[in-house]
Amino acid sequence: MTDPGPFTLRHRVRHAAARVDAATPDHRDRAVDALRALAILGVVLGHWLVTALVADGRTLRTASPLQHMPWLAPVSWAFQTLAVFFLVGGHVATRGYASARARGIPYHHWLRGRLARLFRPVAVVLGLWTVVTVALLLSGAEYATTRTLVKLALSPLWFLLVFAVLTAATPLLTRLHPLWPLAVVLHVDLLRLGLGAPDRLGGLNVVAGWLVPYALGAAWTRGELERRRSGWILLAGGTAATAALVAWGGYPASMVGVPGAGVSNLDPPTLAAVTFGLAQCGLALLLRERLRGAMRRPVAWAAVALVNLSAMTVFLWHQTALMATTATGLLAGRLPGLHTLPDDPGWVAARIAWLPVLVLALGICWAAFRSWERGGGRGRRSRVVRAHRPRERGTARGVRHV
Repeated sequence: MTDPGPFTLRHRVRHAAARVDAATPDHRDRAVDALRALAILGVVLGHWLVTALVADGRTLRTASPLQHMPWLAPVSWAFQTLAVFFLVGGHVATRGYASARARGIPYHHWLRGRLARLFRPVAVVLGLWTVVTVALLLSGAEYATTRTLVKLALSPLWFLLVFAVLTAATPLLTRLHPLWPLAVVLHVDLLRLGLGAPDRLGGLNVVAGWLVPYALGAAWTRGELERRRSGWILLAGGTAATAALVAWGGYPASMVGVPGAGVSNLDPPTLAAVTFGLAQCGLALLLRERLRGAMRRPVAWAAVALVNLSAMTVFLWHQTALMATTATGLLAGRLPGLHTLPDDPGWVAARIAWLPVLVLALGICWAAFRSWERGGGRGRRSRVVRAHRPRERGTARGVRHV
């Protein structure tokens, strides 16, 4: 007798995808969700590929293959996708705020709803890592190891703070031209890197640098970026500017921080990182039509919807998944690509081989903590499941913008 298992599983996946597809409003721009999902997954894969926890006796320390193999810098070009996330965030926030005003929803109600989705999962991360930190210190773990792990686990929180500030300022940013924050980044870099001003001045770029793609998102909402020419101008101009800054301006080629480097393009964001983000935003705008076509396939759309439903969970827990895998692997000794120095192509090949295990570890974190992104609790989870069922009004509460 033929085993119907694979057919049944395939049928169930297609049926579930069809239900999500049917529950999605026709007016929804699925390209927006696809771009957000790609941005989140790009950051996750980028961190997993360029972050190493090297076992040195009883101590774990961070290292990066970009430090030992600078020719891998193009990896950071492909996976440093935060600009696209801020582009989408600015577009969704300004559109949502305009809709809230039209419906008479007060600003503080709108803001509370937006920030709640961002910060509900943070409490769980902080709570768990408080317990882990105390346990490590009481067990006699090296202080340097504890500090490394906690810093790595909580590093995604800086992004949420910046995103929250920009979200709160959305009413003031709806008409802001992106050239204004770009000018701030330019002048800060000129003072800090060219004229020797204090490094703390770079703190201005933490907000101004990410405000550039956020303001581009607002311009998208205003309909100023609908023509393909806008995307080509951003892509070509951003690429040319970044190449010039790296070749002649002294900026590093890597778009992420490299341990031991004199200048980081990301901490704080430099002019090169911002112009690179402009190129990414231009490419994202050019891909909108292709993504809309691809998202007409129910299975592809269901996968994107799933990532969007758990975007903050995936983002907040991916570093914990890496560390949990590293710590568990230590039971078997120093494993290539997991605990060894990332100084040769063999490490890269070994780390790529570890990616399925990291995905599995992140899946476990997702299963354990995803309900907190939607408010926690069994009742809340059941409401999310019901949200994917087709309804007469054709709305889908479960598939909504972050």
